[in-house]
Amino acid sequence: MNDDLLGEAVLDFLNKNGPENIKTYSSLNEKDELPIAYLFRKYREMPLIEKKALQLCYGKVLDIGCGAGSHSIYLQKKGLDVTALDSSLGATKVCWARGIKKVVHSPILDYSGSKFDTLLLLMNGIGLAETLGNLSEFLMHLKGLIHNKGQILLDSSDIIYMFDKDEDGGYWVPNNGAYYGEVEFTMTYKGITTAAFPWLYIDFNRLKEVASLIGLDCEMIVVGDHYDYLARLRLFDTI
Repeated sequence: MNDDLLGEAVLDFLNKNGPENIKTYSSLNEKDELPIAYLFRKYREMPLIEKKALQLCYGKVLDIGCGAGSHSIYLQKKGLDVTALDSSLGATKVCWARGIKKVVHSPILDYSGSKFDTLLLLMNGIGLAETLGNLSEFLMHLKGLIHNKGQILLDSSDIIYMFDKDEDGGYWVPNNGAYYGEVEFTMTYKGITTAAFPWLYIDFNRLKEVASLIGLDCEMIVVGDHYDYLARLRLFDTI
């Protein structure tokens, strides 16, 4: 097992040490590959949702789950005060090497060092909440990291499309008591496989409902081409 498989992969890419694609396997019987070069993409190569999120960033920014740091690099070049945060030690080493001035190695739930104007969670960063049951506590922690006029920018996907439709247009979702957006993943890199880990995909209406219960307004900013979206969360009394 390797607890920092992603970190190893991005370090290999940076150091030209024979990087390979990361293979992912999900509990929905989906297999995919993540080209490591994608984590080093430039702004012009990013999807519309990511570009819009970066355009909306202001003030002091915390890039949560920063990976190889591509979003932080863009924001830093724009002159914003950005901190790149990741639980992967290898990823943070890559961020330092790429010239990001402020880098933090920590899980987001363990971080409470400062307050920010913008929290950025891209590439389905809200998945770090792991389950729907954890989402309220996760958002409460994020809420405590923003200034009164601050914002949380996040993207996710409604993966209901992955389930079969019936004749009435409804979806056949397993009746196991779990929210359909709770998925379990494993990743493999150079023959090494991670332990299974939970990840959350949240539909916008459910996100809005949970956010409202803890005093956060949830606004749809952009709808993507394939059930994905960008949302902005702000304190109700500051809008």
